Amino acid sequence: MTETIDRVFQSVARTAADVRGVLGRRRSYEERHNPSGEKQLAADVYADERLEERLLDLADVGSYASEEREDIVEDSGAYHVACDPLDGSSNLKSNNGMGTIVAIYDQRPPAPGDAVVASGYVLYGPITTMVTAVDGTVTEYLLEDGSRQVLTENVTIPENPVVYGFGGRVPDWPAEFAAYVEDIEDDRLKLRYSGAMVGDVNQVVTYGGIFGYPTLQDRPEGKLRLQFEGHPMAHVISTAGGASSDGTRALLSKTPSELHERSPVYVGNESLIERLETALE
Repeated sequence: MTETIDRVFQSVARTAADVRGVLGRRRSYEERHNPSGEKQLAADVYADERLEERLLDLADVGSYASEEREDIVEDSGAYHVACDPLDGSSNLKSNNGMGTIVAIYDQRPPAPGDAVVASGYVLYGPITTMVTAVDGTVTEYLLEDGSRQVLTENVTIPENPVVYGFGGRVPDWPAEFAAYVEDIEDDRLKLRYSGAMVGDVNQVVTYGGIFGYPTLQDRPEGKLRLQFEGHPMAHVISTAGGASSDGTRALLSKTPSELHERSPVYVGNESLIERLETALE
């Protein structure tokens, strides 16, 4: 399993170099939409196609699932990869951060959170980095020319939280959630919200805090996809010493009934997640 996981992340690192290299030329929208109804950029399609090709070339990868396609692509192998190929791709127009999110399952999606055996993300920031959660350890890498160089070993979330960021329009937040946000603002946490989950979660990993996309008045199921975003980020954060929730229970305890199922998502310091669940009771 360890060799398979390493090969998956090697393939993701190699693909990240290619994606980074074409972003400036693939900012236009395609005619089609992804299964969530969002317009696809040419960069979304490029990242998705490269990841599918390279990951399914690995002997032990039995399927590839992506936020950008309706169905799973089947192959033979014991492990299954689910990706958000280009998280925050709408930021490409304004030249802000984006990323790639990856989860490796030992069950075919839609799979439960406890089937995640490894997870990680790539952040396309001023530099390109990768954070992985494997065998109970979180590691940060610098990505250059498709290769990985360890930057930080045994990454853990700082005990004293500094940042917070929440998605959705404030007028659409439930009253209990809005009250919770006011409560943590009184703790003098700093607002950090970029429009790309990878960037916001990486802020939490670096400084401590909480990121979330809540249930909304017109979207009670939330916005983020459990299989492609919720599970992998919950796995990274939990492995780094933090916690996750959908507002009532841990994300890794949830099993989606369909591939593109949505969920409210909150990840961060355990103390902030506990306060959140109490506020939303």
